[in-house]
Amino acid sequence: QQSTLGLWEEGCTATAMAASAGGRISLPGAATNAAGGADAGEGDSGALQVAEALRTIALKNPCAHCGKQGALKRCSICKQVWYCGAECQKAGWRRHKKRCAPPLSINEICAKVLAAHTAGKWRGVLEWEVRMEELMEGQPDAACNGILSWFFIAHLRGSLSTGSPQHALSAASLGSRRVDLLGKMERFRDQGEAMCSISDNLAAAGKHQEAAGWLERARKIAEAHGFFSVECRACHGLGIQAMREGRDAEGLELLQNALAAAPLSEHEGINPWELLVLHSLINALFKTDAIEELDPLILRHGEAAKAESAREGFPSVDELRSLVSRARLHEARGEPQEAARDVRALLDLLRQNQAAVQDQPFAYQELLGNASSYLEILDPEHGDEELIESVAAELAKLRR
Repeated sequence: QQSTLGLWEEGCTATAMAASAGGRISLPGAATNAAGGADAGEGDSGALQVAEALRTIALKNPCAHCGKQGALKRCSICKQVWYCGAECQKAGWRRHKKRCAPPLSINEICAKVLAAHTAGKWRGVLEWEVRMEELMEGQPDAACNGILSWFFIAHLRGSLSTGSPQHALSAASLGSRRVDLLGKMERFRDQGEAMCSISDNLAAAGKHQEAAGWLERARKIAEAHGFFSVECRACHGLGIQAMREGRDAEGLELLQNALAAAPLSEHEGINPWELLVLHSLINALFKTDAIEELDPLILRHGEAAKAESAREGFPSVDELRSLVSRARLHEARGEPQEAARDVRALLDLLRQNQAAVQDQPFAYQELLGNASSYLEILDPEHGDEELIESVAAELAKLRR
């Protein structure tokens, strides 16, 4: 335990102290010999200057236990945290021991980050974000883009899992660095896609005007190079923004343009944007009471969603959304029995596939919220009472 809780003391040699700072301290006026040490006669002065420089650096370090600035003693194993002294280190050991380990090489860190990224463990990736600049140092642009992508995707997953705007803003910041790199490499399709992703994250954080600016840039790239997937995403985002601001005619036109570009975005039989655009266009038409245009779109959305569910092996979020759209359409037409049938089908799918759907908690909450708004369609006297109670329980669980 003594070795585990050992501290780097102020009284260690100047050479060891310089090494602890990475060997990068510049001492004006201190001559060095070929071996890198202070010349004879100047050693004491050099050592004092090194000690003073390290003390200045250490003043910026807060104690990992009490938080007091100017902690001068560092854990001798991981060399990552500082303490006021042995008392604070011992008091903070229970928490620190879970992460205390000798420093890893850049290659070892890369391997750990890649393993966490491949496994989809976004928290495991973000544990190493403090070392991101070190991982990128001296790497070619393509490798830097890959490293930025790891942390970008981790923040994106964090945003989707927690709804935290901070994760969304961090993803947007990393995305803007990727845009610059991709431009240098002349990877313009990827650059346009990255711009759309930045917009998505800014919109999730409530920064809609900034988000629209990135979409306009992406749209220009799409038009210049004929990138249909980028055009689809850009028009979709701009259409959503227009609808939000009450520019309904412009929003519908943009969403129609996005839908026209969606089939041209298909890759290996899979169209990643069609379902999203259809869902947004259907909601926009409901908003503008254009009921007569909804039938073919809801049918197309339902068929595409079932195909996605078949690929995934469980009901996709869009299959559940399509049932909500059908129920809304039947209700708008004054067809309560058909609407009740669709609501029952939706709630049954939610109940039977909670584990799969809850991997996307905000989509799950959206669907339950929609379902709850249609509970009045159901009739407790005709076998729906248990269904209503189960939905109410799920909503209460989500609110907690």
